[in-house]
Amino acid sequence: MKILLLEDDTLFAQSIEDFLEDEGFDVEIAYDGEEALSKNFESNYDLYLLDINVPKLNGLEFLKELRAINDETPAIFLTSYKDKETLKQGFLTGADDYLTKPVDLDELILRIKSLLKRSNKSLDVITLENGLSFNPLTKRIYENGVDLNVPIKVVHLFELCLQNREGIITKEMIVSKLWSCSQEYSEGSIRVYINNLKKIVGKECLSNVKGIGYKVEF
Repeated sequence: MKILLLEDDTLFAQSIEDFLEDEGFDVEIAYDGEEALSKNFESNYDLYLLDINVPKLNGLEFLKELRAINDETPAIFLTSYKDKETLKQGFLTGADDYLTKPVDLDELILRIKSLLKRSNKSLDVITLENGLSFNPLTKRIYENGVDLNVPIKVVHLFELCLQNREGIITKEMIVSKLWSCSQEYSEGSIRVYINNLKKIVGKECLSNVKGIGYKVEF
């Protein structure tokens, strides 16, 4: 899973990055709030780890901007602040959890896994009856244990389908999952990714719902 870390302390940021990458996460660091916003427009993330006191745009302002555009990605503040008012502002801004510095890394990984599970972001390998399996940490799709080397956007589409099994995925859900706010998309590209996924899961597993999106049946 992909994590955006907003932290201006270089050594602390790199230690968090090393630890989480050893745990199987993909971590990108932003050293100020404006850089974090820029990265967020270019990529999609599964979790935000945010310091509050950072240059240009602090962590509270950064998260407030994202929540204003309906970005509900889980967020944890890693902060030196311990006063109730600042922590209250963090939760009112849209934070899901916080840890005070110095951060205990074992507690951090437990908090991350707990939050991701509550957010329906599975950390366990998912196996389907047709021999397909998906590792959400490495973003790899397997067939009978063999890595299919599926392109990342098709993987993201597959993940969206898994999160909405026996339900409907709308065009808006697909666009939000596959493209960042600054990226352009086309109806044709959506159809291409849908058709590529059908070749993997079977045509019967994705059926068109006219004017809405696709019914997921696996």
